[in-house]
Amino acid sequence: MKSVTIPSFLRIFYPSLIWNMPEGNKKLYLTFDDGPHPVITPKVLDLLKKYDAKASFFCVGENVVRFPETYQMILDNGHLTGNHCHNHVNGWKTPLADYYENVNLCRTYVDSIWFRPPYGRITPAQIQTLKKEYKIVMWTVLSYDFDAETTPQQCVDYVLSKTIDGSIIVFHDSEKASNNMFPALEATLRFFSAQGFSFNRLDI
Repeated sequence: MKSVTIPSFLRIFYPSLIWNMPEGNKKLYLTFDDGPHPVITPKVLDLLKKYDAKASFFCVGENVVRFPETYQMILDNGHLTGNHCHNHVNGWKTPLADYYENVNLCRTYVDSIWFRPPYGRITPAQIQTLKKEYKIVMWTVLSYDFDAETTPQQCVDYVLSKTIDGSIIVFHDSEKASNNMFPALEATLRFFSAQGFSFNRLDI
């Protein structure tokens, strides 16, 4: 099985990053990266509405520029939006000044203090700079919906087996991930709703 959860030593080494939310409230936190997408994102919004679920969408700035109506749909449906860089850049391969500029360019179109680094790749120097202005969100459970070698059923199993109270779960509202994401998302919503969990924005 793939490394669906973050190793505990990373959480200890980077305590300023948000890895999970408080336990004890029967709350889960669905997050979606890489959108908005004009076809996939509206379908995600419909599915969330079906289960009275709220979520957080980490949007790529250039996609917001391309699809402003879809981005507005996310806001109109009461969901939180966050920054996912303007061009989905890899922090490990990008100098600090360039990375900071790209994040802030995205902020021009995504007015949010919430930030998730693309690929989860961010350097200590980038963390030190960005944490002064942003809440940097990682995850508890990675669905692997984007992985071509992961089947829809494996994606479902990954999420259902590793999610606990307070988990931050990563999905992607992208065409590439959709074949795995939709079965896993609906299974997650159905299963945990039946267990009395609610699905919430990161800021609630």
